[in-house]
Amino acid sequence: MEKIGTFFKSLLTIISPKLNTWVVYFFKFKKPIRLKNPQTLDEKIQWLKFHDYYKNSLVTQCADKYAVRDYVKSCSCPEILNDLYAVYDTVEEVDWLKLPDKFVIKWNFGCGQNLICFDKRTLNVEWARKTLVSWYKLRNRFYLPYSEMQYKGIKPKLVCEKLIETRDGGLPVDYKVYCFNGRAEYALLCMNRGTDGQHAKYYFVDRNWELQRFNVAGKNAPIDFSLPRPEGAENLFFYAEKLCKPFPFVRVDLYLEFGQVIFGELTFTPCGGFDVNRLPETQLLFGQKLRLQMK
Repeated sequence: MEKIGTFFKSLLTIISPKLNTWVVYFFKFKKPIRLKNPQTLDEKIQWLKFHDYYKNSLVTQCADKYAVRDYVKSCSCPEILNDLYAVYDTVEEVDWLKLPDKFVIKWNFGCGQNLICFDKRTLNVEWARKTLVSWYKLRNRFYLPYSEMQYKGIKPKLVCEKLIETRDGGLPVDYKVYCFNGRAEYALLCMNRGTDGQHAKYYFVDRNWELQRFNVAGKNAPIDFSLPRPEGAENLFFYAEKLCKPFPFVRVDLYLEFGQVIFGELTFTPCGGFDVNRLPETQLLFGQKLRLQMK
């Protein structure tokens, strides 16, 4: 059913991105979208898709997981860039023997398509090649299901970077900093990724590292629930604020290991602009924080 749904949504975008957005929004939220008078964050994200993102070259550059590195440097933040091992145009160019024992390799246009290698000695290279090729075949269709116009036209590059690990060798917490009109307001912590037998958990905190009950996990957390404040937490908001200045809204995705902030990516349309996990009151609160220039 998901494949059929993806095909149908993609077809609608080819016909009309705005039509697809109307249909998907209705089925996700069970109500019509208000594009002429957007109120919630996701309504305003959809408005930005059609009034800004499709023609904004800086947004397209920053949605590109390779080209965004130049933007980070232009913001005087080169120190937070992850170590880059290699960049390729095709899978055939990858010299697996020259890569380090641990690495992450991904296409610059994708989302959630990271090939993580913890030990090259156990890596099935043929499987890795086929996986990367299968992702590459989506290069001209990735933006279609949710009409994410900022991804359209990105020139494919295969990016190989250092694997970010915790002290115990696991995957790090992903800190997704929500920024509105140049102000870094909240961080969404993505925890327990890759932990055997567990699903990732998501919690919002504010700049004081206090839990915000903005989603189901936060709402259902015990009264005395708190999240340990990591070393250097204030730098997450510092760097996010440096990177978010040109954009009405952006989510700055960062890591923080051993007190060092490491850049992940810039996300302009979280969940494609259809995030049903935020509580309705959160959608309105975030929508109020995002001020659009609607002329």
